[in-house]
Amino acid sequence: MREVGAFEAKNRFGTLLDWVEKGEEVVITRRGKGDARLVTSGSGCHRATGVKAVHDRLDRAVGASTAARRSYDPRSERDA
Repeated sequence: MREVGAFEAKNRFGTLLDWVEKGEEVVITRRGKGDARLVTSGSGCHRATGVKAVHDRLDRAVGASTAARRSYDPRSERDA
């Protein structure tokens, strides 16, 4: 299990997804306390939709700019 802060998770989200796809569990912390856990879904949900949802939550958690979210279109990505 790996632990990363919310700010780092937002900036390295693709890397976190790579770790989870390889079977690792990632705990996202805020002020040193576990706030969220990333694990494999097993349900085959659409990755782009999940990425968007997590980015939205992390942006709210760390107070990041919303400019990147406004330009993000999950329909532009396809599951591999």
